Amino acid sequence: MLAALFDNVPLMIMLVGALVGTASTLVGTFLVLRGSSMLSDAISHSIVFGIVIVWLLTHQQSGPVQIVGAALAGILTVFLTEVLINSQRVKKDAAIGLVFPALFSAGVLLINLYARDVHIDAHTVLLGEIGFVWLDTLTLGDYRVPRSLVSMGVMTLLNALFVILFYKELKLATFDAALAKALGFAPGVLFYALLLLTSGTAVAAFDAVGAVLFVAFVIVPASAAYLLTDRLWLMFVYGTLISIASSVTGYYLAVAWNVSIGGMMAVMTGVFLALAFVAGPRYGLFAQLVRRRRQRRAVITHPPSGRPSTPRRY
Repeated sequence: MLAALFDNVPLMIMLVGALVGTASTLVGTFLVLRGSSMLSDAISHSIVFGIVIVWLLTHQQSGPVQIVGAALAGILTVFLTEVLINSQRVKKDAAIGLVFPALFSAGVLLINLYARDVHIDAHTVLLGEIGFVWLDTLTLGDYRVPRSLVSMGVMTLLNALFVILFYKELKLATFDAALAKALGFAPGVLFYALLLLTSGTAVAAFDAVGAVLFVAFVIVPASAAYLLTDRLWLMFVYGTLISIASSVTGYYLAVAWNVSIGGMMAVMTGVFLALAFVAGPRYGLFAQLVRRRRQRRAVITHPPSGRPSTPRRY
């Protein structure tokens, strides 16, 4: 029975997409709330530099060493960005725009100079091809399992464990870093641990879906969930559901219209964001219009007296 499931190509493609979306949403929710979501874009591009450096040092194209090297490249990106921001001479968005193009360009240059004969393709890193995940398999017991399914399953589990174990600390550090520091927590350490997991997720995802779809899954579902609820745990639930729905609907629409599967999955995240923006129960466009109309009716029905209110005496 399991063999039949692993041989089901559409199921494997949608499952890998759902795992990428879930893992990305778990870390992306905190990045969106911190206003640092574009760091995921910087990390996803700079991992090319880490992959090339690891290959030049070890001549390994895959495995834990590559994941660690690429993750460290992501941390280097964040560190250099923070250095520029703390210098107070460069704004946050400009610092991100300065660092990750430099590292990505350095990685592409090293590929052209020293790794022409190695299967390290910058185009694959950016765009990937989720439709071919079922071709690259490994053996687990008696079954042939897509490699991307295993790697993304591991990253989803790690991200979920991190969020569950440090939920209160992450919540406090995200909304009030000064209070978290005063209470003895280390918000900086938590933030870098979160970015380390983001880098690991990017490395696990780029071979299957590429950096572009990874960034879409990090930012868009969490942003859509932000429009639907004020509760953090519900943001995780809604973001995960949006990621899964985007993977499933994106696959079937891509097959029906004969277009890129990964591209259509990214488009569907945007569609769900648009729906949340328009029809959100509290912050949606329709809800705001209804609220303003009610306020106008209340003003017309009960106009203010025009007299200044007397200050309360204690």
